[in-house]
Amino acid sequence: MSALLLDDDVFDSYVEAGRVAARVLGTGAGTIKAGVSILEVVESVEQMVTDAGAGLAFPLNLSLNEDAAHDTASIGDERFFIEGDVAKLDLGVHLDGYIADTAVTVDLGDHGLLVEASQRALEAAIALVRPGVTIGDLGRAIQQEIESRGFRPVANLTGHGLARYAIHTPPSIPNLSFEGGAALEEGMVFAIEPFASSGSGKVSEKPRVEIFQQISIKPVRLPSARKILEAVRERRGMPFARRWIPSERQDFALSTLIQQGLVRAYPVLADVPGSVVSQHEHTLIVTSDGCIVTTA
Repeated sequence: MSALLLDDDVFDSYVEAGRVAARVLGTGAGTIKAGVSILEVVESVEQMVTDAGAGLAFPLNLSLNEDAAHDTASIGDERFFIEGDVAKLDLGVHLDGYIADTAVTVDLGDHGLLVEASQRALEAAIALVRPGVTIGDLGRAIQQEIESRGFRPVANLTGHGLARYAIHTPPSIPNLSFEGGAALEEGMVFAIEPFASSGSGKVSEKPRVEIFQQISIKPVRLPSARKILEAVRERRGMPFARRWIPSERQDFALSTLIQQGLVRAYPVLADVPGSVVSQHEHTLIVTSDGCIVTTA
């Protein structure tokens, strides 16, 4: 479907969600300083989205240093930013289910070239976007920009398509070059999301889990598990944070829901200890001659 022929309300929702996300992300990034509470930043940014009349497409991701994705504040989180931290702030905003996904890296240390690597990779990929360009072309541009600065693109994280109430849909936008792949079409909505790493360029799961997603609907007998499903029903399958749900027997209830295939856990994803990862992300709508960056 042509972006120019999208239902006006749908198109406007994507664009307005992007405006809100860009404004909130910029404000939130400015609050990240050594000595500041991570929980306070996360709750403040999430509240800004609500105050703007929009919804959170997923819990604010705030991942530090070698952690690349899927971390957020925990209940009563006592962590504070410290000098030297590299913080990835990844925000998803939706209006009526139409999503804007955007991210920025805040450097509290001396990692300017690493931050530049993911930022320039994103800019280079966006500059190529138009109908007929392949996702392999985008991956090539990302890889070249990151490797030219002496870092590794994270191979097992990708950008992704966006749909109503759905954060990860085809196509996947790689951070590595390959021949061919899906060709971009007018009207596609997706996020380009380069990650640059000083480590191995591959992430793996850590034990820490604060983000979950309901993936199925069926009756459950455990009262505490039912309460969680009731609390996240309005999410329509979008991810939720542990701190958003009832605390009664929470661990057991979540474990039960996961075992029964109703909920999926999203562990923190990290490169090797001691490495540092940067991330930048924008959401785009492909047009006949290029694209609209909704989160710019």
